[in-house]
Amino acid sequence: MPDELVYLGFLAACIPIGFLFRYLSPSSKQGLALLLGLLTTLASCQIHTLHSLVTVIGTWIIIKSSGRLAPALCLSWTFLYLLFFRLVTRFDLPKPTPFANAIQLILTLKMVSLANEVHSFHMEKKKDVSSFSKPSVVGGLSQEPSLYDVLSYSYCYMGIMTGPFFRFQTFMDWLRQPNPQALPGWEPCVQRLKLVPVYSALFLGFNHFFPLDYVRTEEFLEQNIFFRMFYMVAVFFVFRMRFYAAWCGAEAGCITAGLGCYAEKALSKPGGGPTVNYSPDPNTTEKYDFKTIQNIDCYNTDFCVKVRHGMRYWNMTVQWWLHHYIYPNAPFKSYTLRAGWTMLISAYWHGLHPGYYLSFLTIPLCIAAESAMEASVRSKLGPAGQNIFDWVHWFLKMRAYDYMCMGFVLLKASDTINYWMSIYFIIHIIAVSCIITGRALKRGKREDRRGEK
Repeated sequence: MPDELVYLGFLAACIPIGFLFRYLSPSSKQGLALLLGLLTTLASCQIHTLHSLVTVIGTWIIIKSSGRLAPALCLSWTFLYLLFFRLVTRFDLPKPTPFANAIQLILTLKMVSLANEVHSFHMEKKKDVSSFSKPSVVGGLSQEPSLYDVLSYSYCYMGIMTGPFFRFQTFMDWLRQPNPQALPGWEPCVQRLKLVPVYSALFLGFNHFFPLDYVRTEEFLEQNIFFRMFYMVAVFFVFRMRFYAAWCGAEAGCITAGLGCYAEKALSKPGGGPTVNYSPDPNTTEKYDFKTIQNIDCYNTDFCVKVRHGMRYWNMTVQWWLHHYIYPNAPFKSYTLRAGWTMLISAYWHGLHPGYYLSFLTIPLCIAAESAMEASVRSKLGPAGQNIFDWVHWFLKMRAYDYMCMGFVLLKASDTINYWMSIYFIIHIIAVSCIITGRALKRGKREDRRGEK
């Protein structure tokens, strides 16, 4: 059975099952969510379930024994285990299934986040004892999780193979919802699913007419350059439609269960949850949202102007994780270098295929290019000029993501470089040209000012 059908069946089953959880007690919700997640893992991974179990137990031991070093040690532990997981065949062990890989990726994010949440809990506890003040962390833990809590969070069936990522606190808030049946369900679920048939049909249609394997053939390289350039547009379109359908479906499964449902006034962020301490007033009608588990903003992914903004709307819960646990600890100060470090870690998280690194490490170059042109050109234009600049910027942003997507899907360095070579490394050349032009214009303006003095 094709992997896509397995994912489709899993996502489809999660949607109706979710409504059942609204009628269960917290302990029943926790136990059943764990049971469904474990059954899903065992059915799809078989013996490879041991990889995720070892990761969870190792993380729990580190959290219990390492104190303030736990976040750094858990990051090292989970990322080193990812390396072992990907090289496991070199130790004469069986190759993990694609589903085991998907589960391991999400679990890595959860374990690092859990270690940071527990660390924050202990730090706030010390502050409370010394200053008698109220906790300053929004949505912080109220107690240290038990091994059962860690296991039930790790193997919660929602998002276990496809995302979205959510924090341990989000999971606990879900278990303790006072009146889950009163929370919105059908309407936001339908809103999230209404375009899934369109995305699915577009994915199937374009994937049929623009197969990826054709890029690897000699016949493709004999086509004219305009066709070769257009092909990356079609491939990235197929890529987007596939993930739009999958992530919207995954979100719908969380919505029906009520996971990540908070009052709008809590100002929740994808992945992170509430950003302000807010308790709904039982005497007033509250509006709720599911931003905490929102993993994709399809419209803004397509129509935002900048490369840096495009990342914010794609795989949003993972972007939150990278922004909070990787970006702040980057060994650089400049934004571009920090972004490069974060993209390097993101590439490693995705896998060891060279195509990931070639793609992700092109992003900082594109960010530097757009920053240079914004500072030297856009800032000097009037409203009409800026509008034209933004349309050109948007067009180039989309072509940059088309270009980078080819490395992400071709995976091999040779296939990626062969394709980029066939279109003369056009995005790299445009990016470098923009950086040089921007700096030249900036230098020229400085010299003009000196001359005036």
